[in-house]
Amino acid sequence: MKRLALSVWVACSATLAQATDLLGIYNDARVNDTKFASARLQREATLEKLPQGRAGLLPALTLNASSTYNNLDAALPTERQYRYNANSYSLQLTQPLFRPQNWIAWEQGQLSAQLGEVQYTAAAMDLIVRVTQAYFDLLNAQDVLNTVTQLRTAANEQLELSKKSFEVGTVTVTDVNDAQSRFDIAAAQEIAAQNDVNVKREALRVLTGKEPPVLSGLRTGVNLPLPQPADVGEWARAAEDGNTDVMAQQLNAEIASREVQRARAAHLPTVDLVGTVGRSHVFGSTSSQSESEYRNWQVGVQASLPIFQGGSTQSKVREASALAEKARSDLETSKRTAAQTARQTFLGVTSGVAQVRGYEAAVKSSTSALESNKLGYQVGVKINKDVLDAQTQLATTRQQLAKARYDTIMAQVKLRQAVGTLSLKDLEEINALLEK
Repeated sequence: MKRLALSVWVACSATLAQATDLLGIYNDARVNDTKFASARLQREATLEKLPQGRAGLLPALTLNASSTYNNLDAALPTERQYRYNANSYSLQLTQPLFRPQNWIAWEQGQLSAQLGEVQYTAAAMDLIVRVTQAYFDLLNAQDVLNTVTQLRTAANEQLELSKKSFEVGTVTVTDVNDAQSRFDIAAAQEIAAQNDVNVKREALRVLTGKEPPVLSGLRTGVNLPLPQPADVGEWARAAEDGNTDVMAQQLNAEIASREVQRARAAHLPTVDLVGTVGRSHVFGSTSSQSESEYRNWQVGVQASLPIFQGGSTQSKVREASALAEKARSDLETSKRTAAQTARQTFLGVTSGVAQVRGYEAAVKSSTSALESNKLGYQVGVKINKDVLDAQTQLATTRQQLAKARYDTIMAQVKLRQAVGTLSLKDLEEINALLEK
């Protein structure tokens, strides 16, 4: 009883606090969600592929230096000892003139940077989906808790009435036992519903990194429109082109195709422009004990042609070709999956809108039924159990209506994600449906 009283006190205190809307939760998650932070850092790392690929086309500057002490003992024709030190340094500049592999690597770097942007966009959409899902999951769990609490209250009233009626002999013990069973079931359902609320709150805490606040609920009677255009085929085709997974696989296929070209380019010659400037300082030598110093520079073209590398080049070409074919197969799979997801979520929206309209009609009829039972109870043609049953039916139908709305909104969000158009604007439109 103490725990129940504490839960009621927390719930009452929460209603006095200012509710937080969906955008507020999203802003917290954008800052604190570790999965999105990982995607952001992955994007930063992937963008470095662009300067790394470009580096293979730019000059390379190398500084070399050495200091060598020489100790030589000569036996013929005469015995002599040579002790001298030699110091040298050189600065070498290499500018690639013809390196097809480097050009292809540069193109791959550009594609990898684009891939990083696409993956980051997908992570941003995924964050919107996860936040919206967690938000409405918690609202739904709270709705279920409120409903089963009403059911338990109604069952308790029926139980008390049955006990009093049994004392005066108007009902049998079977009626009392039936009412007791109904109350016990409702009480167990309330415990399970409260546990589900706690679980959903923890899921929201994982996203935001903080204690979940009081959430704004949906406004009464919100209108959920059908998808436009109303043709499921158009949504499927849009998903095949705009889905982020499809776009990522397209870039992966292009990178794999260029990897085949890069592997084949290993057969080609390479040509570099090489320039060197250096200085050497020798304190004696085998021919002279005098100190000498030299300065020199040179420039030229250096060419290299691989002839045979043990078969590794041909093997890498075959490997790259197989991976390129795999990438094309993965691309086709992602297109089919995206189209299927678009069709499923489109049907989820359309059927969800129909369910919402059906439950709205059911709420009206359940409300009318409750009023009729109350009136019948007042004139003596209905018993209290009939009124409680009508109250239970109305509470359950309202909860089912709210869930149908949550599910339909989530289907709309996932449909936008499937075609690659989900953005903050969509989240703002959903947020406008909440109570202020």
